[in-house]
Amino acid sequence: MGRKKTLTHTHTEENRKTDRRRPARFDLIAGNVALDFVNTLDDRYVKPKELLESYVDLARFGEDTGILQPSQVDRLYERSYVEPQRAQEVLGWGRELREAIHDIFWATLHNRPVPALALARLNSYVQTAAERTRLVPAKNGFEWKFDERLDFDTVLWPIARSAANLLASDQLAYARACSSKTCEWFFLDTSKNHQRRWCDMTRCGNRAKVRRFYARKKKEER
Repeated sequence: MGRKKTLTHTHTEENRKTDRRRPARFDLIAGNVALDFVNTLDDRYVKPKELLESYVDLARFGEDTGILQPSQVDRLYERSYVEPQRAQEVLGWGRELREAIHDIFWATLHNRPVPALALARLNSYVQTAAERTRLVPAKNGFEWKFDERLDFDTVLWPIARSAANLLASDQLAYARACSSKTCEWFFLDTSKNHQRRWCDMTRCGNRAKVRRFYARKKKEER
């Protein structure tokens, strides 16, 4: 689908901060943070385009989805330049988690056996996320809250838990892949009749309509 990033990387601290504070850059259409995360590898089945090129991109995903607060992203952003090797390592973990989630949902959507390695990898992240959460009082009872400690991999915990929660819920039946063969982004179909076919009607849906229109017109002219 050719989603493009709006973030450009510069080397001075002042410019880096300016760039990072640009408007949201990820197309969050899935209705579920884990499925949105899978979609950060664009045009996956045609000509893969990596949208998580650096740790900064991963942090920006966290900011766009609300996983991380802007102040947290600020700190991680600066730390990624102080500890580049660690940041790069966590970026690799993020991509591995993304592909594990993709493989599990792809198998589920196509009624195929779930890859054991992918499920084991997701479970590993889910267990780490569980270790970083605690039960705290809330307005109407209690709620789960992640540790205040901020690490490079903090952004991955809610993603892993989101994937696990969806897989273990009755909402799994509404997980979909876009009908466009050049897209196939994942999304959660929350439409009234659960018959949504496109990741985004204004993009893939309209393109399909245009193609059908010209196909009919060409057939009528014969």
